[in-house]
Amino acid sequence: MSHHNTLDPIEERLTNLEIKASFMDDLLDKLDQIIIHQQDQIDRLTHELQHLRQQTTSENPVTPRNLRDDLPPHY
Repeated sequence: MSHHNTLDPIEERLTNLEIKASFMDDLLDKLDQIIIHQQDQIDRLTHELQHLRQQTTSENPVTPRNLRDDLPPHY
């Protein structure tokens, strides 16, 4: 029976490690999904930004701006 007592702490440690590994696997899966979602958002925002840049350059050809045009009327 003394042989069984020496295995209990080892088995308990092994069980605890397996539980921790399981939680870490779950956490990694969640983080992976978050990264995928964020990359999708970055891709969409990049595409939208490119689209907006194309719109602005096609609507307003590159001309020098006069900063006085941006002043409120009372100046």
